[in-house]
Amino acid sequence: MSGIITDARTGAPLPGATVLLDGTPSGATDVAGAFTLPAVPAGLHELRVTFLGYEPLVQRLQGQPTEQRLSARLQAGGVLTAEALVTASRANNRTATAYTNLSREDLAKRNFGQDLPYLLDQTPSVVVTSDAGAGVGYTDIRIRGTSNTGINMTINGVPLNDAESHGSFLVNLPDLASSISSLQVQRGVGTSQNGGAAFGASLNISTLEARPEAYAETQNTFGSFNTWRNNVQFGTGLLGGRFTVDGRLSRISSDGYVKRGASDLKSYYLAAGYQGKNTLLKFITFSGREKTYQSWNGVPEPALTGDRALLQQYIDNGELSPADAERALREGRRYSYYTYDNQTDNYQQNHYQLHLSQGLGEGWNLGAALHLTRGFGYYESYRTGRKLVEYGLPNLVLGDTTIKRSNLVDRKWLDNYFYGGTFALNYQPREGKLQATLGGAWNQFRNDHYGEVIWAQYASSGNTRQRYYFNDARKTDYNAYARATWQVLPRLGVYADMQVRHITYRIDGVEDDQNDVTTRARYTFFNPKAGATLALGEGQQLYASYAVGQREPVRSDFTDRPAGDQSARAEHLQDFEGGYRLTLPTTSALGPVTALRFEANYFYMKYRNQLVATGQLNDVGTALRTNAPRSYRTGLELTAAASASDKLSLSSTLTLSRNRILDFREVTYDADYNPVTAAEGRTTTISYSPSVVSGHTLEGQPLRGLRLALLYKTVSRQYLDNSASEDRRLKPYQVLDFRVRYSIRPEFVKEIELGLLVSNVLNRRYEANGYTYGYPGADGRQQTFNWYFPQATRNFLASVGVKF
Repeated sequence: MSGIITDARTGAPLPGATVLLDGTPSGATDVAGAFTLPAVPAGLHELRVTFLGYEPLVQRLQGQPTEQRLSARLQAGGVLTAEALVTASRANNRTATAYTNLSREDLAKRNFGQDLPYLLDQTPSVVVTSDAGAGVGYTDIRIRGTSNTGINMTINGVPLNDAESHGSFLVNLPDLASSISSLQVQRGVGTSQNGGAAFGASLNISTLEARPEAYAETQNTFGSFNTWRNNVQFGTGLLGGRFTVDGRLSRISSDGYVKRGASDLKSYYLAAGYQGKNTLLKFITFSGREKTYQSWNGVPEPALTGDRALLQQYIDNGELSPADAERALREGRRYSYYTYDNQTDNYQQNHYQLHLSQGLGEGWNLGAALHLTRGFGYYESYRTGRKLVEYGLPNLVLGDTTIKRSNLVDRKWLDNYFYGGTFALNYQPREGKLQATLGGAWNQFRNDHYGEVIWAQYASSGNTRQRYYFNDARKTDYNAYARATWQVLPRLGVYADMQVRHITYRIDGVEDDQNDVTTRARYTFFNPKAGATLALGEGQQLYASYAVGQREPVRSDFTDRPAGDQSARAEHLQDFEGGYRLTLPTTSALGPVTALRFEANYFYMKYRNQLVATGQLNDVGTALRTNAPRSYRTGLELTAAASASDKLSLSSTLTLSRNRILDFREVTYDADYNPVTAAEGRTTTISYSPSVVSGHTLEGQPLRGLRLALLYKTVSRQYLDNSASEDRRLKPYQVLDFRVRYSIRPEFVKEIELGLLVSNVLNRRYEANGYTYGYPGADGRQQTFNWYFPQATRNFLASVGVKF
């Protein structure tokens, strides 16, 4: 069965339309609007074709031994869809930027319950890591060497990044991927977004799609390290042609690869919507609650190497006690620094969003949203030999004895609200040379930081939950942007985007070390962007763009400095992108058989005052950073894919890059632990920035319903700080994964799917993240202390999914 899908009014092909056979996604139309179903079993079937903004096509067909050909025209939709809310912040082939789109189906075949970064591992320039080693719990993602503090993340256009740290803590939203309808990764500055500026990439998540038919399904996973994932999902479909309700409940737990690296994660998602001819109104609430054992200290280097002489340095310098050192040798790469049974991080985040999409006439629509995020939680720690005065407690006098130190347990709390509104006015006619968007947002973040002592061996005059520090922060962020694409000539299009963003930030109070962290900061940024596209022929395009991004420092850039030191400066980035795209279907008498896709993207990202990781962490695992006056990232991203019908496909990505700091002056310490800055500057490699990253996926379907895939990932050497020292680095690694999914469609349910993911098939021992610091030894020579985050050796996840 094959066919061509076109617009009923214009006759233009509709690429990307979803083709479903008996309710099961069976492919999508290509750039020519064509699709192929290689084998339709005998009997009566239902063929459904859906496309945003159009009425679905439903047609009954009979499986026959002869070829069948369909030519269908879709009518413009009778109700407004969520398309306006999605496209306001998405890049497309007219915006001259580098991006990757992933559909619900793309994510579903990768989803075994691991955190979202692991589902993006095969996209260009991506490196992922897990504190507990197996992708459950705290994970991180870097794109082009930039950590998630430089990656703008939004859910339905609402900022997800924490306003103070700029980080996106996806551990707070476990199993979010099961509710995502589409996702776009933009690399570089990209288009104007709400929230923090993109300094490496943007991750635009949409959960807005309404499924037209009622459904119920469950996914259940079990695997290594006692990992469990259970969820149930349901949807009413369109009720009365207007109303929808969708929901999900999820639970994920794991002991972790690292000892005492356990996670207990729970979440829900609920959406209720109304769709009229010109109006879409949707209320969405989702929440996550996490309890994770603290694994952010990592594993000391001698635990990996077994080097007892090096281990003695850790003991002599007080990095490890003799008992901890022996345990490190015994537990090796699975060692955990902590042993207190409630050394846990506990946090809950509740999200509420109200979305409106309103049609305003031919080609015009308005998207707007109100949002509130409520976050609260603490992490609990056992401390040994702490000075009572540091916790606001007087020394304890017992007869002739004065006790100045005590073992104790403290909790550090966050209690915050993030709220605001966004809007986007879109002009997007079905035909026309001009498309434009006027948008913006106003958001405010309020956060209380405080600590409590909940137990002390010597409590002095303190009370239970003795508060020993408190500071509150308020950050207000508003922006406005205008974006337009204009098709100047049939083959030439131009793009322009201008954004103004204003931030005020204030902190009042003291931090846990009793350091006064009072801060007053104000920024106004103007971020212009421009680009052009040139069509060379069928499926071929050249593009080029220039964009400016500016970003304020994060909280730790202020609080982890001496009192009154507000010298951290805002970052400035000029991003040059240019590339070539080729999308070429190869057809036969039966329709498209082989599809070829290739993209080459060159980038040059020139920074002023880039905040780069020093390699050190503060006491909650946040990377300490410093301004590098001049630095750059430049490289080439290659992406290629080929597929033969639905039987075999191969996709590859390769990033070759050069990441440098100019005039870098290394900081060391003298015998009195005072910092000493090198007098002469030199060019050096930016920390955590591999020069080569690649991902390759080979997938085949030898039998209908059976899909096999091999996934191969390579990451070259990375340095833990900016010294480019071979003593402070992450070794290159290569990882091979194997995935199999087999689906059957018995009469009593729509589908049963069995899945298996074997990660690190070759059983490699590797580390994907780490940190470093150093001090002078007794002989005056610098001593280096490296800590690493080992990733799991060979492990598996097996799943059973049922759709009703």
